[in-house]
Amino acid sequence: MHIAYSAIREADLQIINQTQAVANPQQALRLQAYQATCQKFNKEIAAIQKYLPGWVPARPAL
Repeated sequence: MHIAYSAIREADLQIINQTQAVANPQQALRLQAYQATCQKFNKEIAAIQKYLPGWVPARPAL
């Protein structure tokens, strides 16, 4: 993900995460796993984006 993109989306994802945790705990868990994976591999994602500007990892189906 774009570093700026993830910083902006972080607040949005937290709100979605809190809302979905109540509605569907399994979906909230998937979203948390996606966020953790993106944070873990942020250097690799940035390297990919050098060659493919605008590329972001696919979000899980919620």
